[in-house]
Amino acid sequence: MPAKEEQLELKLKVAEAHQPDVGRGIARLTAEHMAEVGVSPGEPVEIEGARVTGAIAAVAYQADAGLDIVRMDGLIRANSGVGVGDTIQVRKAKWKPATQVTLAPARKGLHLVAHPDSLRAVLAGRVVRTGDVVSTAARTEGSPFGGDLLIERIFREFTQMGPGFGLGEIHLKVVNTQPGGLVRISPDTGIELLPEHVEVAERGRDVPEVAYEDIGGLREVIQKIREMVELPLKKPELFDRLGIEPPRGVLLHGPPGTGKTLLAKAVATETDAHFIAISGPEIMSRFYGESEGRLREIFEQAEKNAPAIIFIDELDSIAPRRAEVTGEVERRGGG
Repeated sequence: MPAKEEQLELKLKVAEAHQPDVGRGIARLTAEHMAEVGVSPGEPVEIEGARVTGAIAAVAYQADAGLDIVRMDGLIRANSGVGVGDTIQVRKAKWKPATQVTLAPARKGLHLVAHPDSLRAVLAGRVVRTGDVVSTAARTEGSPFGGDLLIERIFREFTQMGPGFGLGEIHLKVVNTQPGGLVRISPDTGIELLPEHVEVAERGRDVPEVAYEDIGGLREVIQKIREMVELPLKKPELFDRLGIEPPRGVLLHGPPGTGKTLLAKAVATETDAHFIAISGPEIMSRFYGESEGRLREIFEQAEKNAPAIIFIDELDSIAPRRAEVTGEVERRGGG
């Protein structure tokens, strides 16, 4: 456990994690940044955005050498209340060994039963605090700790103790810890799983349904979406200063299953925006004025919960090409 000392901290820009790191509770830092804050690979770091959370320091990828960034997944970003591109403070963590950790499903409507030994085996080595959300995702092969065999051996012993865990990836909320503050789970930690979701007052962002790391093969598309949607939502003052009107809508097109809905949800997660998904065919009605009224209500709801993103699936059912309009309903929607 760290001794009391003057805390050194860095301000770094948040970058998305690479897919193999998702759900592992690690933050990738360059060796230079680790040295500046006084941590080694495998040691806990404290991350402060809108909220304070913890992660395990891991060695940055070679391609990130010289960049002032920290790579962390969507859960750690949500736990610290930040999004990709935001600036956070990173420092050596002041943590205590966890004697007891109480967990619950992060989402309502989910009933879970799991053996405490299984949860302990998956989560051992993680640093958490009340209000955090953690993943039960199994770790992939390979060490994130830069080849330090001793640290890797200890970490592997943590993860291999107890019976196997068969739930796959599930998000669990940390309801309570003993002691309080930032704690590290070990093979000696008592684990209690509440079967159903409970509210924890001390929370930053909502649990991310979808993060950028969950979408594969669309890196160029994600970059364009971030420029057109995320930037105006997070930095509207830039457009005001330049006298430019930001985009008010983006048209995503492609066959079913190519990730259009996932993209919209990921942007909403990263910008902490209210997300409303509607289906075009469900909005349209044969009764005059009802469709327009439904759309008006949706946009009023978005205005009350701004910033908001409205995702309209099957838009062509509301606004078809004029040449294809055949009925009164389509004429009203397209007009």
